Amino acid sequence: MGAASPVGAPTGPIRVALADDEAVVRMGLKAIISREPDLELVGEAADGSAALEVLRTTRPDILLLDLRMTGLDGIDTLRAIAADPELKATRVIVVTTFDTDRYVFAALQAGAGGFVLKDSAPEELAHAIRVVASGEALLSPSVTRKVIGLFGRHDTAPVEGLDTLTPREREMVAWVATGRSNDEIAAELVISPDTVRTHVSRAMVKLGARDRAQLVVFAVRSGLAVP
Repeated sequence: MGAASPVGAPTGPIRVALADDEAVVRMGLKAIISREPDLELVGEAADGSAALEVLRTTRPDILLLDLRMTGLDGIDTLRAIAADPELKATRVIVVTTFDTDRYVFAALQAGAGGFVLKDSAPEELAHAIRVVASGEALLSPSVTRKVIGLFGRHDTAPVEGLDTLTPREREMVAWVATGRSNDEIAAELVISPDTVRTHVSRAMVKLGARDRAQLVVFAVRSGLAVP
C-alpha cells in the first residue's frame, strides 16, 4: 500500500477475460468478478481460438484460462499469446483442477503468470487477479513444491544467462521458486524486502524472464535449490 504501481500495472479497474469450456465454470467466475468493484469482465470464450479473438478485440489485463479445453487447449493458447507481440501484455492466470499435473510446468514454460485451483475460495481468485495484474507472479507454495518435486530432480539443463548471476541472485531465484513473496523471503533471510526486490529484478533482467513465474522455470530447469 502506498508504493508506486509496477510498470504495466492497470491504473483503473482490472479488465478480465476468461476462457473455459464448461459453461457452469464460466458462470461461477463471472459471478466472482462481478462483485469485485475493481474488476471488470470484458469477454469470455469456450475454447482457445475464441479466447485469442477476445484478447485481440478487448485487450484485457488478465486472462483466466482453463488448461484442458476442447479445440485449442490452454497450453497452445499460452504459446500463441507469447508468440504474438500484440497479445503479450495480457497476463495469464491458469485456473485448473490439476495442481499435480505435468501441465502445470508446461504452462509455466509457456508463459503462465500464476495458478489458482477451481475449488479456491472467491477471495483467493480475486486476490490472484490483483497480484498478477500488478506484475507479480502467483504460485502458491503447495503448487510450487509439487512442480519442484515432479521436475526439479529430472531433466535439468543449463539455462542461458545463469552464469551471469551473482551468488546472491542465484539464491534469490531459488527462493522465488519456493513460491514465497519478497516480504516472506526477506523475513527468512533477515534482510529488507527492497534488497530482495533488487536482486530478483536484476536476475530477471539477466535471464530475460518475463515475470517471477519464469524464474521458477529457470530454477527448476537448472536444479537451483535454496542453500
